[in-house]
Amino acid sequence: MTPDAVVFDIGNVLLTWDPEGYYDRAIGRIARTRLFREVPLHEMNAAIDAGAPWHRTVIETAEAHQRWRRDILAWKDDWDRMAEPLMEDSVALLRALRGRDVPVFALTNFGRETFERARRTHPALTEFDGAIVSGHVGVTKPDPAIYRLFEDRSGLAPGGLLFVDDRPENIAAAAARGWRTHRFQGAEGLARRLVEEGLLAEGDLPAPARPDVE
Repeated sequence: MTPDAVVFDIGNVLLTWDPEGYYDRAIGRIARTRLFREVPLHEMNAAIDAGAPWHRTVIETAEAHQRWRRDILAWKDDWDRMAEPLMEDSVALLRALRGRDVPVFALTNFGRETFERARRTHPALTEFDGAIVSGHVGVTKPDPAIYRLFEDRSGLAPGGLLFVDDRPENIAAAAARGWRTHRFQGAEGLARRLVEEGLLAEGDLPAPARPDVE
């Protein structure tokens, strides 16, 4: 049976999320390694994804780690450069699904303010039929509660959902509820899966985005 809807993660599926890469460029790999070892930046971001206020949480972390204060504050001051570029090949598949009248949703770990910032910067992230954002609901993947909430709000049965995410633990949690899943490792593989599921035809597949030429 063809899925009723496709549910997309956003980070590293539709939008590049690479804070380590940002800091490698900004302060160098050695300093970045020390920064992430000495400061709980991923834990800080997890709190933001769970609904903690973005700027206040970053500032409080910076105040608690004065040695790295300026670099920590970049998590709010230079956040756009951590969350780029848009993954155009994946977005093209989302739009191809919409062109086939396939409902497309987002289920994403994202802060309240950072999600709105990303939507303003990348309007493609407004093109879903609906979205469950962890910062809005106060629960993050892979907690089963966020998947149950999606089912309740969408009214769609688990077996009719195809969930696309790059994180194996998020995929496993969805599969445990009976969702169909695809672990994202590139737009080419996702395109093949969408054709296999009968959601797209070969002729619907967009041409791969051309890399920028210097």
